[in-house]
Amino acid sequence: MVTVVVFWVLAVAAVVFGFAVFRLNSMARVTFALLASFLAVAGLVVLLGLSYLGVVIALMMVIEMVIMAVFMIMYMMNPAGLMPMSMYHNKAGSMTIAIGTFVVLGAGILLVDWPVRPARAAPDPTFALGEALMGPQMLTMMTLGVALFATIVATVVLATDRGRYDRLGDDLDRPVADDPIPGGVGR
Repeated sequence: MVTVVVFWVLAVAAVVFGFAVFRLNSMARVTFALLASFLAVAGLVVLLGLSYLGVVIALMMVIEMVIMAVFMIMYMMNPAGLMPMSMYHNKAGSMTIAIGTFVVLGAGILLVDWPVRPARAAPDPTFALGEALMGPQMLTMMTLGVALFATIVATVVLATDRGRYDRLGDDLDRPVADDPIPGGVGR
């Protein structure tokens, strides 16, 4: 019973926050409404037994939305994206498409016969999902993921000309910090 209640709470939250994305009038509020909708979807995925995938969705969405909020604060002409603005053009068209898609998908869920599982569930659903999505390319994608991560780390290291010990020396015992611009943090 608890699982059913949690499912419906998360499902309604996902739809309500998704709808709020089109109703709110500032970039910052829309960002956090979208984040809440994605977190509710991640909770639904966890509830369906795909814990790894649900956690990955949650982590990706939190990081993505926080980065978006930081860039809004840094680069938008209005303060932190809080000034009112229209988040979409063609209100009637976008709302018609969204509601129509929701109705068609909901009807499909309720009216189409669900397949009967002929065998037992896979012992490791995460591996089975990866194998189903990637097929024989799984090792390639895992290697590519490590290579991309190494590239990101190397790029950040090469982009900074100062290390963590440059301010106060190798033993962190320099009496005055060697900052390129005086008057920074720690003075």
